[in-house]
Amino acid sequence: MIFTALIVVFALAGILFLFAAVRRLHRRRILGGVLNGATALVLILLSVCAALIAANLRTYQRLSFEQPAGELQFARTGEREFNAVLTYPSGETASFALRGDEWQVDARVLKWHAFANLVGFDTAYRLERISGRYTRVEDEIAQPRTVYALNPPQRIDPWDLAHRYRSWLPWLDALYGSATFLPMADGALYEIKVSQSGLIARPLNQAARAAVGSWH
Repeated sequence: MIFTALIVVFALAGILFLFAAVRRLHRRRILGGVLNGATALVLILLSVCAALIAANLRTYQRLSFEQPAGELQFARTGEREFNAVLTYPSGETASFALRGDEWQVDARVLKWHAFANLVGFDTAYRLERISGRYTRVEDEIAQPRTVYALNPPQRIDPWDLAHRYRSWLPWLDALYGSATFLPMADGALYEIKVSQSGLIARPLNQAARAAVGSWH
């Protein structure tokens, strides 16, 4: 808002001084016309500079924008066994019994070019699956695996639409898979967000922060 106000003020003032310069030159008042013209030029340049700064700030805000995809709460039910409750942004919840040391969420991501981001097109996604995973590869091979599909109901599927109409979407940048994983712990609460570059997960409470802090 501040930069918008500056752009408007400088631009209007520059236009007024420009008109004044034209009138003075028309009346053969050369010195006054030159001074008004120079003032108009400075004000217009200031307006352009403010517009460029505002555009850069908007670019950063849009490209660093994150949208919530859900929250995960864990409760230990046994040795390397957890109950995970996934809460979607809509408030809908789903529970999963996961085995292992860590949890992982996978998604398909639709990323737009920077131009599309600037005009309001945010990265679209579809959560694909949630699974338990083991820290050691040997356990990943030998221990039981738990994997569940994640397809929230009543969601438009941008992935399928993008595949179907990609030739009509020149501002579409990429379609790719993204995943995030962190350790499971009793009482741990995590948030999952989608940025312009894919999935991001962060701890939300002390139990989750402690689990991440001791993770190796």
